Amino acid sequence: MAYRADVPKTVTVVGGSGFIGRYIVHDLAQRGWRVRVAVRNTDRALFLRPMGGVGQIVPIFCNIRDDASVAASVAGSDMVINLVGLLYERGRQTFAAAHSEGAPRVARLAKEAGVGRMIHVSAVGALRTSPSKYAKTKAEAEEGVLAAFPEATILRPSIVFGPEDGFFNLFARLSRYAPALPLIGGGRTRFQPVYVGDVAAAVMACLDDPKTEGQTFELGGPKVYSFKELMALILKETRRKRALISVPWSIAKLQGSVLSMMPKPLLTRDQVVLLQSDNVVAEDAKTLADLGIEATPVETIVPTYLDKYRVGGRYAPSGLASDNGSGA
Repeated sequence: MAYRADVPKTVTVVGGSGFIGRYIVHDLAQRGWRVRVAVRNTDRALFLRPMGGVGQIVPIFCNIRDDASVAASVAGSDMVINLVGLLYERGRQTFAAAHSEGAPRVARLAKEAGVGRMIHVSAVGALRTSPSKYAKTKAEAEEGVLAAFPEATILRPSIVFGPEDGFFNLFARLSRYAPALPLIGGGRTRFQPVYVGDVAAAVMACLDDPKTEGQTFELGGPKVYSFKELMALILKETRRKRALISVPWSIAKLQGSVLSMMPKPLLTRDQVVLLQSDNVVAEDAKTLADLGIEATPVETIVPTYLDKYRVGGRYAPSGLASDNGSGA
């Protein structure tokens, strides 16, 4: 049964205060859902409350490593969306805890609570045999979710872009100060960036169509780019001239090992391993098109938020000379 916006229901969005979560919470609120945003730090989710009416969006504490915490967050919900995922490990926040163990825990306790629908957001490239711990545990998470909640819908986005993303913004910031941008492994790795608004739309489409239960969809944009092409696009939009320097895999892994010790590492060894495989939608996969969604091009959205990194700032005249390396 499709969920109607005119019949208020409750959804728990686990990890809903993140980049993708804010768009999903907004769309759910606009459809009239009562939204529980289940997060470890409720203060960081308070910014979501104005997206809905008074009391419609409620941040609640949830630690996906703890059964009681998860059970309390999903109790009484009609639907659960799990967005929890790590890009790097820190202390007890490991890939295994968040992915392999955490996601199946959410699914199991949601099923026990009588939740009707579950959507689990994974990632393109999730593969149990992958040498990357991230990709391997993402695959284990999918398997565990489906074992506990066979009707769950799995969404696998490629690299997600949008105003708050951690990819285009990261390298655009780096271009302001660094004399060159790195091409890890020569920059040949391929990506199929998907707009965050399209990911949220995919969740809504699955919500409306019961035939998506138990199905897996891979979400990518309309075009495939090499890493080098994406770096060139960033430099074009920021109007900066920077060298693009090839970094061999061996050197990149060494750099990743060192940078992993930073509080918020720019690069980890596991991310370098992950970059050795393309991040594109499989040819035989169900896609955004199967959900009735036309993918949004990178060129339509990225210029609207990378302009703040331009020489002279967002409102600089278009004829302003490009930065040749001095920074701005």
